Amino acid sequence: MTKKVQVDSVAEAYIELLAARGIDYFFGNGGTDFGPIVEAYANRFVKEEMLPKPIPVPHEITAVAMSHGYTMVTGKPQVVMVHTLPGTANAVGGILNASRSNVPILFTAGRTPITEGALPGSRDGGIHYSQESFDQGSMVREWVKWDYELREDADLEGVVDRALAISQSEPAGPVFLTLPREVLAAKMQEFTYSEHPRMHAAKDTVPAPGLIEEAANVLAAAKNPILIVRDAGRDPDSQKPLVNLAELISMPVFEGTSAYVNFPQSHDLHAGGTAGEHISTADVIVVVESDAPWVQKR
Repeated sequence: MTKKVQVDSVAEAYIELLAARGIDYFFGNGGTDFGPIVEAYANRFVKEEMLPKPIPVPHEITAVAMSHGYTMVTGKPQVVMVHTLPGTANAVGGILNASRSNVPILFTAGRTPITEGALPGSRDGGIHYSQESFDQGSMVREWVKWDYELREDADLEGVVDRALAISQSEPAGPVFLTLPREVLAAKMQEFTYSEHPRMHAAKDTVPAPGLIEEAANVLAAAKNPILIVRDAGRDPDSQKPLVNLAELISMPVFEGTSAYVNFPQSHDLHAGGTAGEHISTADVIVVVESDAPWVQKR
């Protein structure tokens, strides 16, 4: 089923779509590229359409961190927008953190205008020349799952739905979308979109039943198994199965350096944070959501 709304610009259609896709907050550190976004929010506030709630943030890395933290608590990705080239550069540290933590973020940045004419949003200041970048996405491409620049004739709904779906598909992580000022400022009278996303995060995958049975047999025969976990706590529902497995075969659990609660630290089988000295004596090692489960001593 589709929905049709009255809008004044691509920016307003974009904000409308973010709200429809369940985005709660728009964390922003603005500049000259934010004009169409500010105007779109002004129009929406008059109509008492308050979502996603805009949060002005004084530094880009803080904006990314706020989105990161909100998603860790709620499981819902949010939107960050920064100012063109310098804003993207200032946010890189936060994007690296989100990438390594597998936290989905729709990270966006304005794109310095490239036109010098009568188009709304065209260049009107010297800064629009010094902020030009041959490839703005290259600054974060190593740390995002997907990057794209919204074009004048692009399918806005398809681009946003694709970005959110890729971001949330495991292994989750940030995506990057650049938004040229001319595109955001382009006039629209109405916007029609699907009430449900065109794309969804990829469904969970599981090993073949035979492999699960093989792993179970190995664990059942183990005399001194250990389990190492780092980031499984991103999904709070993962804690109980880990506890059940550990208790079933009396298996100590090591958490390593973690940003999540993976296993209750008060549990008798919680063995601390470093498994290194136990590696040589374990006959089976179970590794769950850990990129570097142990480091060999020199």
